[in-house]
Amino acid sequence: MNDIFLYRELNSKTTLKFVHTSFHGVGHDYVQLAFQVFGFKPPIPVPEQKDPDPDFSTVKCPNPEEGESVLEYYIELNIFSAIQLFGSPFQELSLRLAEKENARIVLATDPDADRLAVAELQEKSWGQGVLMRSYKGLDLNFHSLYSGDWKVFTGNELAALFGWWMFDCWKKNKSRNADVKNIYMLATTVSSKILKAIALKEGFHFEETLPGFKWIGSRIKDLLENGKEVLFAFEESIGFLCGTSVLDKDGVSAAVVVAEMASYLETMNITLKQQLINVYEKYGYHISKTSYFLCYDPTTIKSIFERLRNFDSPKEYPKFCGTFAILHIRDVTTGYDSSQPNKKSVLPVSKNSQMITFTFQNGCVATLRTSGTEPKIKYYAEMCASPDQRTSKLLTFSLSDTALLEEELKKLIEALIENFLEPSKNGLTWRSV
Repeated sequence: MNDIFLYRELNSKTTLKFVHTSFHGVGHDYVQLAFQVFGFKPPIPVPEQKDPDPDFSTVKCPNPEEGESVLEYYIELNIFSAIQLFGSPFQELSLRLAEKENARIVLATDPDADRLAVAELQEKSWGQGVLMRSYKGLDLNFHSLYSGDWKVFTGNELAALFGWWMFDCWKKNKSRNADVKNIYMLATTVSSKILKAIALKEGFHFEETLPGFKWIGSRIKDLLENGKEVLFAFEESIGFLCGTSVLDKDGVSAAVVVAEMASYLETMNITLKQQLINVYEKYGYHISKTSYFLCYDPTTIKSIFERLRNFDSPKEYPKFCGTFAILHIRDVTTGYDSSQPNKKSVLPVSKNSQMITFTFQNGCVATLRTSGTEPKIKYYAEMCASPDQRTSKLLTFSLSDTALLEEELKKLIEALIENFLEPSKNGLTWRSV
């Protein structure tokens, strides 16, 4: 872990306080030790969730797949609601403790400590921050960069911060002979494309893998064996790899890297949320949404995807999703990719799972895929804007360019659900957390 920190002296002097919850898992001792190695004072533990507990006494479902909702705290019509991650009301434990201890940042590792969620207390609110749109009685909530008293970062947003930070640290610590062309960052294909945007501007390499850290770890191993340097990798479900000491996602090292990042930014009076905006203004705004439906019938799941492969006629994929024109389609289940000259997917064929990605003419990329372990059909969608499409920090959220991106993304997701998944017809159950 010594090779991923630069500011031990600064860390020892920071006035920031951190709260950490390990959700009845194994993370407490390791996070405490990591903070010590980095020169920090110990983070404040949530006593009710500090020690391992096989019964998970304060939670309903310790499932890291619900990742981003760990800390989720959002505003709806000026009423605070605490969404439960692993079934635990975060307001009642971590956020309440943070407010009591005057701690600005809350770090949450899941029970086996390989995932990390982060929330940051905000001094100001720039607007309502939640755009609401109903789909057949189900509310789709989109959280802006300008919402609420507590900013809860998604996995994709944290990756934007990690990507900026790890490359910035490399630049400051590199040797004279270091070559940016030797640097790599990776992400799973269903994750945000923000690392790709950073790589294009800064000159290093970015690669995608199939979903799952086994694919990331395997590719990193190959790169290291060929003399390459990997700074960072992630999957959108709050799984992060900083450095290459361990070729897997690790919530412990990610937690202390966030702490060092926040402490460094604090010296310039910049919050994590403000720096996220800085990253997006430099590399382009990336607005994403991920959720899922439950389906307990394998035959229904297969028929949904087979219909997409034979949409208008046999062996013809859809050309439109509602009013949204489709530019390219990649189907890694069959190995098809319309964007490639030979129509073959660059990613490995994965016949044991369903996954189809649609690239739309408006710039949105959306993927439908099944879970390998649970009866879920997941969707991932992201809208990207160029760095020139900047949002004035003085504008209210309703007037910002990001609001327009979010509105476009919401409409596309609604079309994706209604036209491709057909939840009412197929008996799908909306995600409930």
